[in-house]
Amino acid sequence: MDAKVAGRASKRDGQVVIHATGIDGRTADDYEKDLEANLERLLGQIKSGSYRAPPVRRHLIPKADGTQRPLGIPTFEDKVAQRAIVMLLEPIYEEDFLDCSFGFRPDRSAHDAIRSLRDGIMETSQRWVIDADISKYFDSIDHGHLRSFLDLRIKDGVIRRMIDKWLKAGVLDRGTLTKSVAGTPQGGVISPLLANIFLHHVLDEWFVRVAKPRMKRRCQLVRYADDFVMSFEDHLEGGACWPFWASVLGGSG
Repeated sequence: MDAKVAGRASKRDGQVVIHATGIDGRTADDYEKDLEANLERLLGQIKSGSYRAPPVRRHLIPKADGTQRPLGIPTFEDKVAQRAIVMLLEPIYEEDFLDCSFGFRPDRSAHDAIRSLRDGIMETSQRWVIDADISKYFDSIDHGHLRSFLDLRIKDGVIRRMIDKWLKAGVLDRGTLTKSVAGTPQGGVISPLLANIFLHHVLDEWFVRVAKPRMKRRCQLVRYADDFVMSFEDHLEGGACWPFWASVLGGSG
């Protein structure tokens, strides 16, 4: 577990949201002042199991329509810890993830997803399209099912304890702590990976291994995080596929 590399990557992440800090008020520059000692202490806490995941601070971002979007801001140290675990898990899951998945994966972009979809529609006449996004997906992921999926690949107790701590850490909003009963950590570095793991099992594998082999005509799935498109040559097959998958998702929380 390379804490130094995780620290540098987390500092780059932190530059996206200027002046936004977690509940401890510490910036990346503050943490870097005693970097070696901080990383050594953090690594020791992770390995010993004594690390306590702090709640995420909720920050409201104004939207163009006048409403506000809640943004979760972890502490910088928690970002480092999450980044370190992501660096361990990502190579494992890149062996499992399917070609239909594009979001938050190395060397796979939104442009790649669009290109794949275009090829299916324009070159193989998959003109019947289901375009969907899962409402409040990151906030509603069922923890029990997610843990079951993690059981299939991740046996290391240190990693599993850390993930459990992040799932339970909760959100601090104007002094009120709300514990998490579903979803992935708001604003967490590890959230996109956990979200991809969940939909890999619930959507991607179902479509590629179960639904697609039963289709008489060509079809495809293109997913970018919680947005996805299914395209079909035959509209009847598409119409039959959608309600069945919706029932699969409902059964997975």
